[in-house]
Amino acid sequence: MNLPHSLVLAALFAVLAGQDPAPKGQDPKPAAQPPGDPVKQRLENSPRHQEWVELKQGERTLHCFVVFPEKKEKALAVLVIHENKGLTDWVRAVSDELAEAGYIAIAPDLLSGAGPGGGKTDSFSGNDAATQALYKLPPQQVTADLNAAADHATKLEAGNGKLAAIGFCWGGTQSFAFATARKDLRAALVFYGSAPKDEALLSKIECPVFGFYGENDARITEGVAATGELMKKLGKKFEPVVYPGAGHGFFRMGAAPEASAANKQAHAEAWTRVKALLSN
Repeated sequence: MNLPHSLVLAALFAVLAGQDPAPKGQDPKPAAQPPGDPVKQRLENSPRHQEWVELKQGERTLHCFVVFPEKKEKALAVLVIHENKGLTDWVRAVSDELAEAGYIAIAPDLLSGAGPGGGKTDSFSGNDAATQALYKLPPQQVTADLNAAADHATKLEAGNGKLAAIGFCWGGTQSFAFATARKDLRAALVFYGSAPKDEALLSKIECPVFGFYGENDARITEGVAATGELMKKLGKKFEPVVYPGAGHGFFRMGAAPEASAANKQAHAEAWTRVKALLSN
């Protein structure tokens, strides 16, 4: 049987390209599309109200990402303190997850005004540049920004006036420190962050502190026992949990499709614990 010259050429090109020629009368199958970014998909497809709020801080403007839960009751506000990478999409996605669980989440971009041209996290060329700028922030400015975001959140009509804090990595350290400065804080949740070394500072804590640590993160986790002893001596509530086999950053790493089994398990258990603690 003699095939038309055009079909012969099409079949030849398909073979050379490593593809099976499409059956006669059918269109070729489209190339498989790479899966989308699940973090961006969550943010884009969330049914919850998300908004950016600008708070004046002297000559600076503090940018805060706020997500509201879909519920009729007034909600607890949760101050979300980002990692040393700044306010990334992942931190915003965690804020959306907290709102999904029933809480008002407010995540201040603590790099507001520190970026190129006075920008915030998204103005940096990459994570390394953002991290370098973050470690140059004056501690007093960080505390003032956290207080400004907290004040805004506790005054929202949808809120019940109560506040908790949760922080990751550098933000975990800030969450612990914020507990020494904020008297009305209901709880501080610390993900793989270190505690203040000053006993006088720790003595000012009036809320429970709940720690989340990876077993394979000696740089941080080795100091947990000493912190526990000091907090006990001061009569303060400190409840750390060390997750077997998990590394530093397990809450972010454990949510990724390629995460290790230990990090995935730690992420799941920690998230269950977070929701249980905030519901009390």
